Amino acid sequence: MTDKLYYRYWGKAGSDKEKEAAYHLLPYHCLDVAAVGFQLLSPDKPLCKQLAKQLEVNPEWLRTLFVFCLMLHDLGKFSRAFQGLRTDLSPELVKANPRMCYSERHDSMGFCLWREVLSDQLPESLQVALGDTFNIAWLSHIEPWLEIVTGHHGMPPKNNVRTRNFFEDEDEQAAIGFVIDAMRLPLANFDCHPLLDKSLKTRLKPLSWQLAGIAVLADWLGSNQDYFNYFRDRMDLDVYWREVALKHAEEAINALPKVPEAAAFKSIENLFPFIQEPTPLQKYAINEPLGQQPQLFILEDVTGAGKTEAALILSQRLMAQGLADGLYIALPTMATANAMYQRLGGVYRKLYQDGGLPSLILAHGARELSQDFQDSVAFAEQMKTDGNYQSGNNEADQELSATAYCNAWLADSRKKALLADVGVGTLDQALLAVLPARHQSLRLLGLGRKVLLVDEVHAYDSYMQKLLDALLEAHARQGGSVILLSATLPQTMRENLVAAYHKGLGETAPALDYPAQYPLATHTPAAQVEQHIDTRQAVERTVQVKQLGAEAEVLAQIQQAITVGHCVCWIRNTVKSARQSYQDLLDAGIAPEQLSLFHSRFAMIDRQAIENRTLTQFGRDSNHQQRTGQILIATQVVEQSLDLDFDVMITDLTPIDLIIQRAGRLRRHNRDMLGNRLAHDAPDQRGVPVLYLHCPEPTLDADANWLKPDNSGTLAVYPHIGQLWLTAKQLMDKGQFTMPDDARDLIEGVYSWEAEDSLSQALQEASLAAIGKAMSYREIGNMNSLDLAKGYTRKSAEKSGGWDEETKIPTRLTDEETVSVALAIVENGQLIPYAQAERYAWALSTVKLPEREWKKVQQQIPADMKILIEALKAEQKAVRWLEILPLVEGQMVYSPQHGFLG
Repeated sequence: MTDKLYYRYWGKAGSDKEKEAAYHLLPYHCLDVAAVGFQLLSPDKPLCKQLAKQLEVNPEWLRTLFVFCLMLHDLGKFSRAFQGLRTDLSPELVKANPRMCYSERHDSMGFCLWREVLSDQLPESLQVALGDTFNIAWLSHIEPWLEIVTGHHGMPPKNNVRTRNFFEDEDEQAAIGFVIDAMRLPLANFDCHPLLDKSLKTRLKPLSWQLAGIAVLADWLGSNQDYFNYFRDRMDLDVYWREVALKHAEEAINALPKVPEAAAFKSIENLFPFIQEPTPLQKYAINEPLGQQPQLFILEDVTGAGKTEAALILSQRLMAQGLADGLYIALPTMATANAMYQRLGGVYRKLYQDGGLPSLILAHGARELSQDFQDSVAFAEQMKTDGNYQSGNNEADQELSATAYCNAWLADSRKKALLADVGVGTLDQALLAVLPARHQSLRLLGLGRKVLLVDEVHAYDSYMQKLLDALLEAHARQGGSVILLSATLPQTMRENLVAAYHKGLGETAPALDYPAQYPLATHTPAAQVEQHIDTRQAVERTVQVKQLGAEAEVLAQIQQAITVGHCVCWIRNTVKSARQSYQDLLDAGIAPEQLSLFHSRFAMIDRQAIENRTLTQFGRDSNHQQRTGQILIATQVVEQSLDLDFDVMITDLTPIDLIIQRAGRLRRHNRDMLGNRLAHDAPDQRGVPVLYLHCPEPTLDADANWLKPDNSGTLAVYPHIGQLWLTAKQLMDKGQFTMPDDARDLIEGVYSWEAEDSLSQALQEASLAAIGKAMSYREIGNMNSLDLAKGYTRKSAEKSGGWDEETKIPTRLTDEETVSVALAIVENGQLIPYAQAERYAWALSTVKLPEREWKKVQQQIPADMKILIEALKAEQKAVRWLEILPLVEGQMVYSPQHGFLG
């Protein structure tokens, strides 16, 4: 070990750790991290076996090489620039050089130190230190492996840092000495010949992302002072490695949640006791033969076909076959993710064998506001405190059967969330794995041994579709299986998804039938790629379609419906129109207690209350007393994944797939004439369902002004006027549609190239901007997504402008930026949160607003309130980056009934 002392980190002033030792010596930390990697890449673990198989090397060889590389992950901290960050720790440490400023990150400095200095000087130094017995030929082949480990802070290192600006000669010699000492530890009998094979470098590139994730995880765990205490006493590195680092690493790994063993699929009743007879789609999921390699499923079926249950059956079967250890369920919105998290809480443990404690994590930007998630985290902490943390405690198992087991270590960061056995969250959290975002490699690693289950695949625009294509390719490449769910998919979208997955497999995608059947299960690679699925009679139905042109006709229809005791939902396309219709109904004499408004511009605490009330009044278990004569005016917040059931559904015009989606909330469950729930197999007694479509007549002479002025807001949300006209034309011409028989024709009648060509010239020209926008969104998605084939390197993000800590590549594109605004009220001369809650009060007070609307209301904030806002931000860090809107008496900008009124 070098005679020069270099620190890795130091304790905070006054901390208990500082009293033990003020700093931790750098070589010891390097061994700590490598020891964690030694445990993570145990040759008997599926991850190491899979990586070794794809690299075409022995698992033990892979671990040996990567552990050595991890020992070098912090070479950049040998720089005098880093060592000069603290000059008051000990006179034994190297002296600071005031001319060397720490202006580059140590990860990049370490990689460039190897490239510029060590790779040239090490061979000679090695021969002096170790003699001719050590084969040094492989040193010139190790650079891509060091690029992986030096990028352990979540981004690939730079390769153009001038090391002379940061390292003194003494530092370089210290680093060389450490590398030589480190070589003696794992590489004593190392076979270097696989490294000399140039094709290994090619095979490494697509797998380097998972190895980078392992490096990030090893550094996190190896920096945990609960297991790796500060150590500054001199000790031979081989002794420290054997007696300290490896033992502490084993303790740190043992403290993590154990990967539970998947249970074999037994029966649908075992997973879902409420199911008496499986649907045809669920029978397919039970009986479809599975291959021995990663595979893709696309399940398209009507509402009520049991797609989620079918997907979970397939997931358990894939896990039991050894193709996955867990799953991640990706949904389009935070609200739908919250609902799925709650729904999965009683099921996920059945995917695993008895005695295990699988973890369930919610992953999205506002998960702390989910009461179910808060409860599961608190429960896990209590279990740990009570000593019931390990599996096998009967009392603990009984408690855990009623709630989700959520390990606190996994829950403390969304970056770690995908490492949980079972994750539920937004698709965005998974898409970050293919964007140049810090720690994306950790997300990709977390997904690696999981089934990726994506719901509502049709719900994403062309930008997110392109990112999803990239994610499917990456997931297939790392051996992951995928299940995609949708009511219906256009042929081109289905073909793109299949092609992306097969690109990741390195195989040619199969040709898909056109026109495709419906309902349909697509399974590839498989002997039978496409299989028509029967539909049970209970979900086969015909929906009549009636047009309502003027808003006065809509209001009259609502009045007529509530007169006979029906409950009604009118889905408007914009918040502005929803607020206006709500007010119009109040002005028409509708009692406030009969009327509800639900849109996205409520403070979170009010939105949660409205969502819960909506599910109570109109959900699956609602009854006659709760439903009769009730009216809900809503926006798109009710069209996905909320289990709602209305007697009468009125919808503004949207593209056809969303019309079908909204129609799924019309008489969704079988009820009697009063609206009380009937047995599962009993027919609905409310008559033929009617979907009322609010739009103008789709006349043949329609042009760019067809939806103006009454439906102008629709074009702001759904700008492709041609698709809107084709949707209305089909529905008006048919007067009804039958599911599932008409589903495929309806979709292709709007989205196919043939349908687009059938538009009049005026509508084609009016649609050009929307077509161009969709194409540009897809191209932006292509540019923003990482080129994973280039490997874990800065070049992987060249299309998007490179890796940049200051630039955040979005998972969604919007025409207008939104602003998070926290509502506040004045109390005793101070601003306090609008939400009266013990925890996360400011977050629960927040509403997201379009930037232009926020700027308007911001100008109206009185001067005395601005002074209070500045005082609040100076006092509370939690709101420093939020916009604050004081609710001042006399200024009607927000109400719990209407939401934001700007």
